[in-house]
This record gives sequence, structure tokens and C-alpha cells, in this order.
Amino acid sequence: MKRDSRPRTSAKLSESVRKQLNTYALAASAAGVSALALVGPAEAKIVYTPANIQIIGKPLPIDLNHDGVVDFFLFHYGFHTSTGGNALLACLNPFFNETRTVCVSSSLGKNALNAFRVVESNGAEWGAAVKPGAKIVGGEQFRSGHYANLGQVAFPTYTQKPRWGGPWVDGGAGVKNRYLGVKFQINGRFHFGWARLTVKTQGTEFTATLTGYAYETIAGKGIIAGQTKGTDDVPGGPDAALTAPTLEPATLAALAVGAPGLSIWKRKQSPLNAD
Repeated sequence: MKRDSRPRTSAKLSESVRKQLNTYALAASAAGVSALALVGPAEAKIVYTPANIQIIGKPLPIDLNHDGVVDFFLFHYGFHTSTGGNALLACLNPFFNETRTVCVSSSLGKNALNAFRVVESNGAEWGAAVKPGAKIVGGEQFRSGHYANLGQVAFPTYTQKPRWGGPWVDGGAGVKNRYLGVKFQINGRFHFGWARLTVKTQGTEFTATLTGYAYETIAGKGIIAGQTKGTDDVPGGPDAALTAPTLEPATLAALAVGAPGLSIWKRKQSPLNAD
């Protein structure tokens, strides 16, 4: 069979077929781009660790995300004063100074920038006893440094009553299931978490028990005090991670009409056009 040696001519397409192919090409290209653009932010997740540990003796290490790095310590500290007393402290790096364990250090290591949520009361700064359901987010008052005093009692002299100070001892009444807000680092980015404590008082003494702790896996995203699972709608503050909005896939109808349809779809999905 002889092969035709004459040069072949390109087949001419009708105007309607050409337009249809161009539309399909635009749609296919847009679909490929949208598949990349529609990757939403990572899902927020609360990681919760239950506990039932009375804070006595040595400082209690807390590793919120279980990466082997202690994020802070809880410490029942005894005063060395003429009358004596006790305090409940949240410490970043307690150390033994050849006499006793204290919560002050000039070398804090990896957790130097970790911080505790604080509140001012009667001219002093204390670790805040956050109520269940409250939001722990960026923009709140956090204290970085060596430690935060949660509450204390100064032992009385023979003629005085115990002197209670701080929200966690509540004037000698104690508190049940309150939350210490924490801001700590994972790979150089700040995350928010909480530690739940119950403080009981008796006479001139008090005991503190850690009953659980949790943190939010997305950097900069707030956490609700007491939340142990699921996601939440807590807005981020100044430390919030910048995440793109989650978009719905483009409809076939939008793809079918090409670029004009895609621009309409993009406008509909913009957060600025949300109802």
C-alpha cells in the first residue's frame, strides 16, 4: 500500500468547536490550580492529658505536648521568713541553690519565653485562676520570666490571723477546677494551653492538686479553659497563625463557563463576601 507523500493540511475546526475546546482547556487548567489552592488550614486539635497529682515536695514537671521538653513546673514553696508560710508557684526553671529549691534563674534554656496568664490584684501580680469556659488567647496578659505566684499564705503570729493572698487560695476558701493559662513554644512557635488545679485550704495550710492539662496543636490559636477534645472557634490574638480560609470546590457549572465563571466562584468564596 502506497503512502501518500503529499503534505498534510491541518483540519479546520468550526468556530463553535474551537470555542468549546478553549473552554474545556481553561476549565482543566483552573481545576488543576484550584486543587492546590483549596488546601485548607490544618484542623485544630486539643491534646488533653488527665492527671491526679498532689503538688508536694519537689517541683512537678509539666510537658504539655509530650515532646520530652518540660514546659514549666508547679511548685509548693515554703517561705523562709521569721513567721514562715507557703506559696503555690508556676516556675520555668526551678533550681537548688545549695540551701533550698527556688524559682529564680538567670539561665532558663529553651523555655525562657514561655509565659503564664496573670492578673493584678491589690497592687500585686498573680497567676490568673481562669474559670471554665473562658478563652485563653493571644492579647491576654501573659508574664514571661522566672515564675508566677498563684497564691500564698503567711503564717500568723500569736496575735494575727493567716494572711492569704492570690486568686488560687481565694482568701482562705480555696478553689475547685480553675485553669492556669500557659503560652509555650513548639519548634519556635507559640501555642496556648492550660493546667487545671484544685486548691483546698485547712487552717493555715493549703494543698494543690493537678487534675489535667491540655494544649492547642495549631500555633497561635486560642484554647477554651476546660476543653479536652474537638475543635473550637477561639480567635487568635497577636500571636495567631495566618491561615487561609477553607474554600468549597468549584462547581462544574463554574468550570464549564471558563474564566468568567471561575472569577464569579472566587468572589462568592471570598471571606469579604460571606453572609
